[in-house]
Amino acid sequence: MNAILIAAILAVLLFVGIVAMLELGRRLGIARLASDPVGAQTGTGAVEGAVFALVGLLIAFTFSGAASRFDARRDLIVAETNAIGTAWLRLDLLPAVAQPAIRASFVQYLDSRLAVYRKLTDLDAAHAELAKATALQATIWAQAIAASQREGASPDAVKLLLPALNDMFDITTTRTMATQTHPPYVIYAMLIALALASALLAGFGMAGSKSRSWLHILGFAGVMAVAVYVIIDLEFPRLGLIRVDTFDQALVELRASMK
Repeated sequence: MNAILIAAILAVLLFVGIVAMLELGRRLGIARLASDPVGAQTGTGAVEGAVFALVGLLIAFTFSGAASRFDARRDLIVAETNAIGTAWLRLDLLPAVAQPAIRASFVQYLDSRLAVYRKLTDLDAAHAELAKATALQATIWAQAIAASQREGASPDAVKLLLPALNDMFDITTTRTMATQTHPPYVIYAMLIALALASALLAGFGMAGSKSRSWLHILGFAGVMAVAVYVIIDLEFPRLGLIRVDTFDQALVELRASMK
């Protein structure tokens, strides 16, 4: 199932769960007030403050981590664009007769790299395209070695081209690992558990009012549910509302320049 669809379902369930816990906490508070009107609220402020502080800390931690990984993924797109562009320019060092074949492989390789991320909604198709790109790496490397050994090749061709190709290939592994780097699931479980616990305590604290404040109930539930959804959306920036696709334009423009 799509990770963003899971995030949306989780956000809705969290919203409902928080509303339910607020109501449960309120009823528990009313019962406690009925049995002990004087001491019902004694000493609860410290506990509530500690739990709410921990919830805020955990949200800040997960949001900051998701945002930094989002920025890192955008930077890696630029890095790959620069690596492919540099290698493409250094193909000029090869003998003219050997260039058409390797340039054609470059074009196929870049098309395949773009297709990998366009097909991420279908993991099987994305993995197949990634395997195709990896096979093209071997082809390009072999073509570069053969071309640099041809008669008339510049002595410095192999010294300049091969490191550029190596950088171009290495960045693919870095980008692949970046798409798979996420916090442990226990972090999300802890965040949800603390959100529900804080709702229970908040509901207990609202027991003194004669009627429910739906503004506060729905507002608290909505803010927590949206925060969790946005954090997960940031972790998967090619599947939801938050996107890095616009940065792919750098690769698209590089592809257009490969005449």
